[in-house]
Amino acid sequence: MNKSDLLKNVGKRVQDLRLSKGLTQVDLVGKIDGDIDTTNISRLEAGRTNPTLYTLYRISQALEVELSDLLKTPTDL
Repeated sequence: MNKSDLLKNVGKRVQDLRLSKGLTQVDLVGKIDGDIDTTNISRLEAGRTNPTLYTLYRISQALEVELSDLLKTPTDL
């Protein structure tokens, strides 16, 4: 898997988990501990940015899932 595919997979996973919880991007930003804005979530979900491990951790906490859940590929589900 190349970098672009990995970023798109993680972004899609974040988006799917967010939507499954009935959250908008604005709602998710409000639940994330620390400073992050909606454009960052939008770029992450589109696979256009490479989030730090800490950012992924904060997102997992806001979504109330394990960090590893954000890294699962479609074949892992």
